Amino acid sequence: MPSPFPCGLTRREAIWDMGGGFAGVALAGLLAEDARAADGPLAAKPAHFPSKVKSCIFLMMNGGPSQVDTFDPKPALARFAGTELPADKKYINSGGRRVGHLTPAFRPFRPGGTSGLPVSDYFPNVRRHADKLAVVRSCHTDSHAHGSALVMMNTGKTFIGRPSLGSWAVYGLGTVNQNLPGYVVLMDKRGGPISGQPNWASGFMSAAYSGTLFRPAGDPILDLRGPHGPAAQRNQLDLLAELNQQHLDARPGGRELAARAASYELAFRMQAAAPEAVDLTREATRTLDAYGVGRQPTDEFGRNCVIARRLVERGVRFVQLYSGGGHLEDTWDAHASVERNHGQHGAEVDQPIAALLTDLEARGLLDSTLVIWGGEFGRMPFSEGRNEPGRNHNPYGFSMWLAGGGVKGGTAYGATDELGFEAVENKVHVHDLHATILHLMGLDHEKLTYFHQGRAERLTDVYGTVVRGILA
Repeated sequence: MPSPFPCGLTRREAIWDMGGGFAGVALAGLLAEDARAADGPLAAKPAHFPSKVKSCIFLMMNGGPSQVDTFDPKPALARFAGTELPADKKYINSGGRRVGHLTPAFRPFRPGGTSGLPVSDYFPNVRRHADKLAVVRSCHTDSHAHGSALVMMNTGKTFIGRPSLGSWAVYGLGTVNQNLPGYVVLMDKRGGPISGQPNWASGFMSAAYSGTLFRPAGDPILDLRGPHGPAAQRNQLDLLAELNQQHLDARPGGRELAARAASYELAFRMQAAAPEAVDLTREATRTLDAYGVGRQPTDEFGRNCVIARRLVERGVRFVQLYSGGGHLEDTWDAHASVERNHGQHGAEVDQPIAALLTDLEARGLLDSTLVIWGGEFGRMPFSEGRNEPGRNHNPYGFSMWLAGGGVKGGTAYGATDELGFEAVENKVHVHDLHATILHLMGLDHEKLTYFHQGRAERLTDVYGTVVRGILA
């Protein structure tokens, strides 16, 4: 019997079909999101073994902070003050700097927390978190020059062209948020590190694993938005995707083209996600006050620390913050005066770092976030010249600390000699540090490889031992 209704449906049936149609559109969108999350270079991947750590925040003190003035107290420097470095110490004088006399710490150390871990007065707020810190006092590296030492700390080699630590982490684990990069870098407004972009590049890997530079204010990424609006841009990307796919179908294996196409799509999705991630107007006033936002000298680094927390909340895998930009006194490169230099930069970062640790813990994120602090090397226990209060570069022995998921807090691991000149006990090379960071993130540094030019490359090359003494 023919339907009495013109469309062949009753009103109730028509409304039902309309509702089903809208649900179908939503379902199609959700399925597309699931497909995107399951495929592509940034798709989330299982770790090699169970780990609580989902994200990493690396606080890079560009320029090389002095270990004997921050986290490695050396009372012997007071006893031997004014004397020369012992002749048996093999010292490469980087840059031909003047060599002065052994010089005590410029600020006192005091015990922090129930562990009594000593932290200097350059970091009084961080000291309150001493029970969360695992301080590695026996780090050493392969270069005494800023550029190559920074590249070494970030990529495991002193020469450029290698994937960075963040790139390896994203390559190994992917990222759970497909609307934001897996790896974000927040720079100091005074400039970037001397060796620049190679510090966060993906080297011989796909460009999808490179770090993405975010600005702390305004649009986080320049030129992110198209001039003709999202609808026109969506049409352009759809056409471009169709042409790229035709090219790939005819020429299988074009990884770079596929990565570039994926980056276009990521950029489109980031137009909404990235500005929201750095929008600090969504934060409570008390939170911003805790980080020192809106006040000097803590405003800039405080903003970056809040953004770092917001990014890991949103599933970004690896975030790196730089303190110090450019060269010399704009960084932690304290050749002229440790007190003036570290006094300035310490005041800029101490409160924000302490607030970051407090905030992560309060939000239940510290167990799933690994926080790392350090520079590319340390500084010498003697001054430059006879009456100069600065210190030269020291690759032989310096300190870094880790906090958060999987780390044994309130710990001092390894040791430098009594003067703080070189690592002598439980020495930790940069390769060992990288192996440990990957381990804490659930990755075996020996199994995390990338085939390149006939060789299975890895971050630690043929080196690296996990530092078990700082694991919880």
